[in-house]
Amino acid sequence: MSGWFITGTGTDVGKTFVARALLADLRAAGEAAVGMKPVASGCYEAAQGLRSADAEALLAASSVAADYADVNPYAFAPAVAPHLAAAAVGVAIDIENIAAHFARLQRLASRVVVEGAGGWLTPLDARRSMADIALRLKLPVILVVGLRLGCLNHALLTARAIRADGAPLAGWVANRLDPAMALVEENLATLAARIEAPLLGVFPHQSPRSAPPAGALDLRRLTEII
Repeated sequence: MSGWFITGTGTDVGKTFVARALLADLRAAGEAAVGMKPVASGCYEAAQGLRSADAEALLAASSVAADYADVNPYAFAPAVAPHLAAAAVGVAIDIENIAAHFARLQRLASRVVVEGAGGWLTPLDARRSMADIALRLKLPVILVVGLRLGCLNHALLTARAIRADGAPLAGWVANRLDPAMALVEENLATLAARIEAPLLGVFPHQSPRSAPPAGALDLRRLTEII
């Protein structure tokens, strides 16, 4: 295995932020690492074509240079679920094509950090979901839990789905979305007792575009698991 697949308890829970933090820590450890966002919605029109801000952030955090087309094979303008965005422009998302771009990134770096869109079961088409990308790439999964009211159910259901689909859950990361959330430590303890994977880091509330704190993730534990 040469990387991780990062999923979340939903959209806007900090997947890109955590992916950037992981890439920064890998770079600091002297690892050749590159980010990948296979499918992205809500992209903007640039001179070179559609671009994803998330994919660009991952590319900027990577320690090796890569072609944007490999980092983000599928970019869609509508800010909707990927299967709806793809259908709107008549594009079929091909997982084998994603795997081919992933293989090219593998030739550039020893670690590829792949960020999903939305959550684990976000649809790609009528029958497949983000989970199928992670399974095809054979990557262990990191679950980003957005800390806010309701996160316990979302996190536990997602962790259960990951395991039910046969993917290894390498660990989970807590990202505080609500600065006023009550009983944060108690919620973390509840999740730690029920998720059968290590807590890899806890991020305080901050802007998703701010620089991730260095060393916030348990990189040693992650690399041991992989």
